[in-house]
Amino acid sequence: MIKDDFLQEITNETHKTNNLRVSMLRLDKLHPVVSGNKLFKLKYHLKEANQLGNKSIVTMGGPYSNHLVATAYASQQAGIPSIGLVRGHQPTTFSDTLNDCIAYGMELNFLTKEKFEHINSDYIEKKYPGAYFISQGGYGPLGVKGAEEMLSLEGHHHFDYIIAACGTGTMGAGLVNASSSNQQIILISVLKNNFTIKQEIECLINEKSKGKNNLSINFDFHLGGYAKKDKFLFDAMNQFYIDNKIETDFVYTGKMIYAFNQLIENEYFKKNSRILLIHSGGLQGNRSLQNGELLYRQ
Repeated sequence: MIKDDFLQEITNETHKTNNLRVSMLRLDKLHPVVSGNKLFKLKYHLKEANQLGNKSIVTMGGPYSNHLVATAYASQQAGIPSIGLVRGHQPTTFSDTLNDCIAYGMELNFLTKEKFEHINSDYIEKKYPGAYFISQGGYGPLGVKGAEEMLSLEGHHHFDYIIAACGTGTMGAGLVNASSSNQQIILISVLKNNFTIKQEIECLINEKSKGKNNLSINFDFHLGGYAKKDKFLFDAMNQFYIDNKIETDFVYTGKMIYAFNQLIENEYFKKNSRILLIHSGGLQGNRSLQNGELLYRQ
């Protein structure tokens, strides 16, 4: 069960005006590398890989993928060699993310976008015999099983809304499974035109949860696509840091905060609602920003 000290009250004048009680689940505090939802989504994959005695772990992601770094570190700690399939041609200069992966012992193989999008279990079995494959973002039933434990916080049923950023939908499915039917799960998609995500999440939701009908996905705050950013996003992230002393990343949690602010302005939430924001970790991506763009990135 997640400890209560990972829950932080979030306050500002807008919340008070609308009589909203807002808290943030600080999963970013769980671990410096395998932070946030990554720890949960990898948990049962790594357990199964150990039980099956696989000789390596293969996973996939982009050149700034939090998932790749987390898997590299977790695999190293488990004593299992890791291989990362990276989307795109090999760059002349590696990102901090890719350098971290190498430092944690991960072998990197670069694939064209077309080849990357056609990776499946058959490809892995042929190319990397004896390897355990973890799909992008930990997608799949085992990733969902771990993500369900994100709501192991005592008293989480008291929240009316649970809000999180959304990439592959693995965390979203876990939140739906672990939530009560009277709670509204709101996911903020960080990908452009990611409209198939709802169907992909529904494929992972367990039978008991299919009748809850408590999931909504907002596609209006990707800012042009994955990892896209602008001044308004940075303004929202900086103000959130001033108000709460919490760092967010511009790829996931920052966009969730930006979206949350807009939803409040649009009077989306009922008066006197209790809202839980989930900090899904992954701050390492901020290292790609210029100094000064974020107050905590000088």
